[in-house]
Amino acid sequence: MSQLKPISSHLDNIPSTPGKFKMDKSPYIHRLRWQFSLAKLTFWSFLFLGLILLFFLRSTPSSPSDSSRRSLRSTWGGPDWEKRVRSSARVRSRNGLSVLVTGAAGFVGTHVSSALKRRGDGVLGLDNFNDYYDPSLKRSRQALLERTGVFVVEGDINDSALLKKLFDVVAFTHVMHLAAQAGVRYAMQNPGSYVNSNIAGLVSLFEVCKSANPQPSIVWASSSSVYGLNSKVPFSERDRTDQPASLYAATKKAGEEIAHTYNHIYGLSITGLRFFTVYGPWGRPDMAYFFFTKDILKGKSIPIFEGPNHGTVARDFTYIDDIVKGCLASLDTAEKSTGSGGKKKGPAQLRVFNLGNTSPVPVTKLVSILERLLKVKANRVMLKMPRNGDVQFTHANITLAQTELGYKPTTDLQTGLKKFVRWYLSYYTGSGKKSAG
Repeated sequence: MSQLKPISSHLDNIPSTPGKFKMDKSPYIHRLRWQFSLAKLTFWSFLFLGLILLFFLRSTPSSPSDSSRRSLRSTWGGPDWEKRVRSSARVRSRNGLSVLVTGAAGFVGTHVSSALKRRGDGVLGLDNFNDYYDPSLKRSRQALLERTGVFVVEGDINDSALLKKLFDVVAFTHVMHLAAQAGVRYAMQNPGSYVNSNIAGLVSLFEVCKSANPQPSIVWASSSSVYGLNSKVPFSERDRTDQPASLYAATKKAGEEIAHTYNHIYGLSITGLRFFTVYGPWGRPDMAYFFFTKDILKGKSIPIFEGPNHGTVARDFTYIDDIVKGCLASLDTAEKSTGSGGKKKGPAQLRVFNLGNTSPVPVTKLVSILERLLKVKANRVMLKMPRNGDVQFTHANITLAQTELGYKPTTDLQTGLKKFVRWYLSYYTGSGKKSAG
């Protein structure tokens, strides 16, 4: 973690006039300057937090709306509902886990939930099915999970009453927190949704977890976006993350700081995962590989961004199966939380890992691979990268995940895209399937 350092000590050694030596200040003056700097830092910190709180209280996110949240309240509760919750969360293997997966109908959530269920863990999903992208795709994922025995509760992570009820019904050993407002560019249209989901929602979940008895171990999705404007590659967990390039990145960075706070005060065992450009079957329609496929098939032009001086834009594309392995390894190696009833009883585990593929690929190559797989020539339009929060490249250093989790990605982009295209054509062009829009 990067820390703010007082700059007065450096300034004091700079001559006030060229060629003249600046005399040292007295200890009294140093104390005054330090106290003044600390006071300013405290003032601006509280002001910043106050503005975020005010923004959150005044924002009215459209996904989901207040009315839809109220309608979600009536979909849970009752003996039959509790029976389904218990059945889904029941552990069916020796030493298995009982996991609450938030955002279970999302891309990563669906794959992680399925993998946990297949190995005999108890899994209960939670999702609000918002309309950030086509909800019918989320419903199809839900149906897929239902067939594997995973019940997905329809509800919001900001509904503390629902979260408390779930923990009353099931003593979860772990939480896999994947619910979030995703996407870099959408933050410019609906910034309130990012504060609501990625900050308030995370706090809502931590509040319930800290008071649970026993406290669960938590693994949650941060993002490679936290590296922001960092130009040192590959990105390491030790690198600075205080220069976010988007509001999305800023909320994920805030999430990491919030995680540190709840770990320090309440003894929650927390592991953050910085995902690098995840792709694959059942993916998100707002991702480039997904809408490139759709537009190439429809004969539409596809925008390909380039950096300054025609610089290459590249991403560390990571196949979903590799990400799932990293998620499960994080759950399996998570130590128990040390608190009870909201009180910390000892130091607790706090970790952050990069989960990437370590092989950045230019976006132009991504398009070329899709052209070969789809057997259609793309109508490429080269554009300068806009200032909308995107960065020119991402590249993961996964040494820590390799050492601590045994994480080892095995799927190259050609192989992964082949599997995605096969799914896409089956889902959108097969008999009775949905339209890609």
